[in-house]
Amino acid sequence: MKKDTFYHALKVVATQCTGCTHCMNVCPTSAIRIRHGKASINEAACTDCGMCLKSCPRHAIIVAQDDFNRIYDFPFRVIMLPTVFIGQFSEDISEEQIFSALHQLGFNYVIEVDKATGLLMEETKRYMERHPEQRPFISNFCPAVIRLIQVRFPSLIPHIIRLKQAMDITATYVRKKYIDRGIPGEDIGIFYVTQCAAKIAAIKCPVGEEKSSVDGVINMDFIYNKVLLSLKQHRDKPLETVPEQYHLPPQSILWTQSGGEAANYKGRCLAIDEIHNVIDILEKIENDELKDIDFLELRACDHSCAGGALTINNRFLTIERLQKRKEQYITQHLTSVNKMPQYAGYLTEQMQLVGDILPRPIEKLDEDMTIALQKMEKISRMMKVLPQVDCGACGAPSCRVLAQDIVQDKAKLSQCVFLQKVMACEGLLTPEESIELAAETWGSEKFENYE
Repeated sequence: MKKDTFYHALKVVATQCTGCTHCMNVCPTSAIRIRHGKASINEAACTDCGMCLKSCPRHAIIVAQDDFNRIYDFPFRVIMLPTVFIGQFSEDISEEQIFSALHQLGFNYVIEVDKATGLLMEETKRYMERHPEQRPFISNFCPAVIRLIQVRFPSLIPHIIRLKQAMDITATYVRKKYIDRGIPGEDIGIFYVTQCAAKIAAIKCPVGEEKSSVDGVINMDFIYNKVLLSLKQHRDKPLETVPEQYHLPPQSILWTQSGGEAANYKGRCLAIDEIHNVIDILEKIENDELKDIDFLELRACDHSCAGGALTINNRFLTIERLQKRKEQYITQHLTSVNKMPQYAGYLTEQMQLVGDILPRPIEKLDEDMTIALQKMEKISRMMKVLPQVDCGACGAPSCRVLAQDIVQDKAKLSQCVFLQKVMACEGLLTPEESIELAAETWGSEKFENYE
């Protein structure tokens, strides 16, 4: 994929979209417009945060995923789970049952990605010691946040920690482990179960590296239903033996929860979840309103990964189950049979991001600075004419966004319903022309009953 483009997992199903504006109004980067009665996504502005997916009452926004049958392209199949996947199931379903069901579905090895968080945590501490000038350090755990910074806060890019995350470290570990056991690298297929669209985008078009270590993605809601069906079909049969079963350390179980990462570092560390809260904090950092911060854990979803768009269980119940899992591990003195340390040196070398994290501005007004300044002045003049009520009736989320679209020749001033009334009163617009303008935004079928 070209480096000047983003891969996006979020897609609009036009046949289901009614242009209700729910998605447009919640988008944190103003990436959505309503045109001809349908939502359209500006790919340059979209961060794949999933707010539109959660808000759509018609299920007209979907998350694309790889064909599940693609796993059979590989003789040796690995599935990597985020810990929140375990939290999707009721407490009467054990980890062993979940792992066993995944083996029955065709996977040779099951591993939780948070197995790598211990190694990542130690390397992050060393990284922060080596680069004190980078403070405040921004975690790159959440790909939606990284894209948000690229799009809206490019001046903060130098603060992003340049290390691969647990998903890539675990994939690198598994591949190396089984190559050392004699399985050819091309025979090993590694698939990640994702709780959000942004992780899919990070795999398909990774930031700071040429290619992801992961071969494919499986949406969490999809594999959850397959696991439940498998458990139902095999409930009277003994569990399939799970090779190399292990247990995560307590801090790894909580890593994907809000505060689970920040709790491991010294100094003033903030954990912020939900993308609008993240934007508020980033604005304060950028404007020097918030100082003396050492580390920022920023997650786009409400309650972090437990609130991912592709999760099934209530996020509060997911958090409760993971907390109980942690407590059970401590009470029963369960420890990880962890062979990763023998690869620690190799993984540490592979952990560094080698590519640049580049700013991805939504859209420049013009390459020519003189013309760009003229367009900015034009926007200011239009804002004095526009009502500034941000009603969205023009098909843009705000009056300023409409003005920006107009100077880019993507919209017309007459799309504003308030100005249409003024133009009609002055005889500059007929009722028929007003209907035609509205139809361009909302679709002609919405006006058929009024003809």
